[in-house]
Amino acid sequence: MTTVSAAYIGGEWIEGGPQADSIDPSNGEVFGHFQCGNRDLVDQAVACARQTFEQGVWSDSPRLRSDALFELAIALERDASQLSEILVAENGKLLAEARGEVAGAISEIRYYAGLARTVMGRTFQSAPDVMSLLHREPAGVVAIIVPWNAPITLLARSLAPALAAGCTTVIKPALQTSVTHGRFMECVNTCSSLPKGVVNSVNEVDDEVGRALVAHPDVDVVSFTGSTQTGRKIMASAAPTLKRLSLELGGKAPAVIFEDADLDLACAELTRGSLVMAGQMCVAAARFLVHENIAPQFIEKMKHAYSSVRTGPGSDPQSQMGALIDKANQQRVLALIEQAGDEGELIVRGKVLEGSFAKGSFVTPTLFRIEDTSSSLVQDELFGPIVSLETFGNESEAIAKANATSFGLAASVFTRDLNLSMRASRRIRSGTVWLNSHTRLFAEAETGGYRQSGLGRLHGVEGLNDFLETKHVYFEAGLS
Repeated sequence: MTTVSAAYIGGEWIEGGPQADSIDPSNGEVFGHFQCGNRDLVDQAVACARQTFEQGVWSDSPRLRSDALFELAIALERDASQLSEILVAENGKLLAEARGEVAGAISEIRYYAGLARTVMGRTFQSAPDVMSLLHREPAGVVAIIVPWNAPITLLARSLAPALAAGCTTVIKPALQTSVTHGRFMECVNTCSSLPKGVVNSVNEVDDEVGRALVAHPDVDVVSFTGSTQTGRKIMASAAPTLKRLSLELGGKAPAVIFEDADLDLACAELTRGSLVMAGQMCVAAARFLVHENIAPQFIEKMKHAYSSVRTGPGSDPQSQMGALIDKANQQRVLALIEQAGDEGELIVRGKVLEGSFAKGSFVTPTLFRIEDTSSSLVQDELFGPIVSLETFGNESEAIAKANATSFGLAASVFTRDLNLSMRASRRIRSGTVWLNSHTRLFAEAETGGYRQSGLGRLHGVEGLNDFLETKHVYFEAGLS
C-alpha cells in the first residue's frame, strides 16, 4: 500500500487534507491512497514556480539544467523495476508495456539533457554596422497536465523539454495514476542538482486543480495530452490570458492495407498496434482500411489473431493484453460493442472475463466491419480494444477514407510498392505515418497532430519550441 502526498511544492511534501483511493483495475481492489489537491495548493505551487523562474539561476544555467536532467534519468533508472510494478498495479497495463514506458521516459530525459546545452539563437547583419540578435529564452511557468494511459512517458516528454528550455513547472497528474506519479516525484526529490521550486506537483480529484492551472494568470504555457473534448475546454479557459498551448489530443489512426501488402507482417503489426495498452492509446490503430481483393484473407488472419489474444492481469507474463483503466470504461466499451453489432458486422465480439477475473475491468478484443464512414463508430475516438474494418477499391478511395475523420494524429500504410507508400504517406493528413509498421515512437522524432488532433509537436528538436520565446535584440554599432 502506497500513500502519496497531495502536493510537492518548493522541494517539500505538503501533508494533510482529504485522501482518495487508487484502484487496481485488474481486480477492483484498493491499491493505494493519495491526498487530494485544491485551488489553494495550485496558487501556492504557481507562486513558487514563478519566484524560482524569476529569481533563481535555473533559466540562465544550461549546464545546470543538463546535469539535473541526467541525474533524474539516473534516479528513474535506479527505481525502474518498482516504478514499473506500481504502474502495472494502478494502470492495468502489461508489465512489458510498463517497463517499456519507463525506459522510454529515461531515454526522453537523457535526450533533452543533451539539448539543454545547445539551445541556440541566430544573428544577422541587416545594414552596415546594424546587427540583429535573435535570442531563444524560456517561456516561463509551464503547467503540465498528464493523462492516465502512459503517465510516466507522457509526463517526461513534456517535462524534459520544458526543463531543458529553462522553464519551471507545475504538474497535475491524472487521478487514476496518482500513486505512480508520486513515485516519479520521489525520484525528482532525490535530484540534488535540481533547484527547489523548479518542479512542483498538485494532485487532482475532480477538475478543480486542472481548471485553476489553465486559468491562472501566472502560468505562461499549458502542455496537455488527452482528449480533443478536453483540449477544446482548455483552449477556451486559456483564452482570457492568451497562454501558449501545446496540445496532443485524440486520434483515430487508420491503417491502410493495400493489395500487395505482406499480410502476415500487417496482421502482426496491427494486432500489437491496435491492442497496445488495451487500445487506450491515442496513436493505436483504430481503423483497418483494406483493399477489397484481399479483405477475405485479411479478415480471417485478424479474426484468428484477435481470438487468440490472452487477456489478463498485467503482472501475469502469459497475458498479451491488460485491463481497461476502470469499470466505467469497461461499461462504455461494452456499449460500443453493442452499437457495432447494430450498425455493422461483428467479426470478433469482445466480452468480459469471468471467474477470478470478473472483478477486473477486462474486455477482450473486438473487430467489426462497417462501411458507413459517417457513423460515430468511425468518426469518434473509441479508446479501447475495439477496431473497425472498412474496404476500398483503389488508391484514391483509400486516401479519402483515411482522411474521412476530423483527426490526424497517426496512420500507417502497408504495401511493398515504394512509390505507392510515398504517395500515400504524403496525402494522408496526419502528423505521423508509419510504413509497414505501427506505433513506433521515440525521443528523436517529433510527434503531434493535424486538425483536431492538436497543436504543436512533442519529442525531437521541435519539442523545445513550445517552451521557448524568441527575443530580437537590435544593435547599431555606428551610434555614438
